[in-house]
Amino acid sequence: MKRLIYAFLVVCLCALPAFAAADVSKLQLPGDITQAQAEKVMAAALVKAKAQGVPMNITIVDAGGNLKAFCRMDGAFLGSIDVSQKKATTARLFNMSTAELGAASQPGQSLYGIEVTNGGLVIFGGGELLKDAKGVIIGAIGVSGGSVQEDTNVAKAGVAGLK
Repeated sequence: MKRLIYAFLVVCLCALPAFAAADVSKLQLPGDITQAQAEKVMAAALVKAKAQGVPMNITIVDAGGNLKAFCRMDGAFLGSIDVSQKKATTARLFNMSTAELGAASQPGQSLYGIEVTNGGLVIFGGGELLKDAKGVIIGAIGVSGGSVQEDTNVAKAGVAGLK
């Protein structure tokens, strides 16, 4: 049994360099946000959040709505972690800002009640789409921790950081 475990470990250790040298560009889906792009978005959002003096939770999701990057600034509300994630996901699921979706989901509007779908959506400002130079949606950003306007300011600063 020990020999079998030893042989398995040797095989795994020998295969490790092959995985480390993999060309990740072949693994990246076209039209998806890259790590470098996500870092630019995050950096710009953090600059704005610090300038406002409000600790924020900032989430960036990829084109499929999956987590790509996250930052919880020191002192940011714990409850805002989930809100920032849902804002980013909501924006991506419906291909519009959370503020736009919120306007369309008011009583009497065509999307009234949509916030209770998809495991819970967030339909107030702070979720924005991220697009590449050609206008293709590559992800979204969600920000929570301040007022709706402060969250929106930070999300829009993140969007601007991509350009």
